[in-house]
Amino acid sequence: MQSLIDVILHAGRSAVDTALYTMLPIMVVMMIFMRFLEVKGVTGRLVHWFTPVARPFGLPGLGVLAMAQISLVSFAAPLPTLMLMDRQGASSRHLAATLAAMFAMAPANATFPLAALGMRLEPVVLMSIVGGLVAASTTYWGLARFLPDTHRHGAADDAPPPPHENLLQIINNSGAQAIRICINVIPMLILSLVVVLGLQRLGMVDVLTRHLTPVLAVFGIDGSFLLPMVTKYLAGNTAMVGVVQEMAAQGHLQAAQVDRCAGFLLHPLDLPGVAIFASAAPRLARICLPAMAGACVGIAVRSFGSVVLG
Repeated sequence: MQSLIDVILHAGRSAVDTALYTMLPIMVVMMIFMRFLEVKGVTGRLVHWFTPVARPFGLPGLGVLAMAQISLVSFAAPLPTLMLMDRQGASSRHLAATLAAMFAMAPANATFPLAALGMRLEPVVLMSIVGGLVAASTTYWGLARFLPDTHRHGAADDAPPPPHENLLQIINNSGAQAIRICINVIPMLILSLVVVLGLQRLGMVDVLTRHLTPVLAVFGIDGSFLLPMVTKYLAGNTAMVGVVQEMAAQGHLQAAQVDRCAGFLLHPLDLPGVAIFASAAPRLARICLPAMAGACVGIAVRSFGSVVLG
C-alpha cells in the first residue's frame, strides 16, 4: 500500500508541475496570440489565401486554420474548428482528411516544452506540416473515397466572422480558456502517470527495454527512451512531456534522442487523443477509422524524416 501511495504522490507532483509550470504559460501566450489574430481578421484572410493551396491535399479552408491551431496552441485547440466544420455541413470526406492531419501533426503543448529542453523546433515543425499534408491527402484521395464528398449546407471553406472583442477581453477570455484546458488535463495526466509509474515499479518497462533495445538501436535510439514511448501511447503527449522533463532533470536525456523520436512520438494518435477527438462530435467518431489510418501514413513519413534529419 505504501508503494501505491508513493506512486500516486509522485505522479501528482509531476502532473501538476507539467500542467501548471510548463503547459500553462505557453498555452496562455499562444491562445492570446491566436485569438488576437482572429479578432483582427488575419486568420480569416489567411484561410482565404491558403484555401486554393490546401484543396489539392483534400483540406478545406478551415482545415488550414486547424493545422495552425495544433501547431501553435495545443492538440485540443482544433476541436472547436472541427466542430464548426461539422455544424457548417462540411463533407465527411473533407472532415476525415482534416482529422487525419490533426492526428499526424505535432501539437504545440509538446513541441514547445521539449524545445526548451534542447529539441530542435524548426525541423520538427517542418516535418509535422509535411506529415499532416500527407495524412490528409492519403485520407481524402484514398482511404475516405467511400465517404460523402458534398457539403450539406453552409460554406466549409470560409472562416467564421471575427468576433468583436477589445484587447482586455481577448486577454481575459483566451487566458481563461487556456487555464481551463490545462486544469482539465490534470486528472487524466495523474491517472496516466500512475499507470506508467506502476508498470515501471513492477518491472514491465525493464522487460520491454531488454527485448526492444536491439530494434531501437537500428534507428539510433537509446533503449532508455522506451519509457517516454510507453508513456506517450498510453497516457498522451502531456504525460510524455512530464516523463521526459523528469529524465532531463536526472541527466538521463540527450536532445538528439528527442529529435530522432519526434516523428513517431509527437502527435495526438494515442489513447487519450483518439478518445478526446472521437467524443467531440458524433460524425467525428464515425470517420475516425479512415482518419487514423491516413494519420499512420503521415506519421511514418514524419518518423523517417526525423531519423534522417536527426
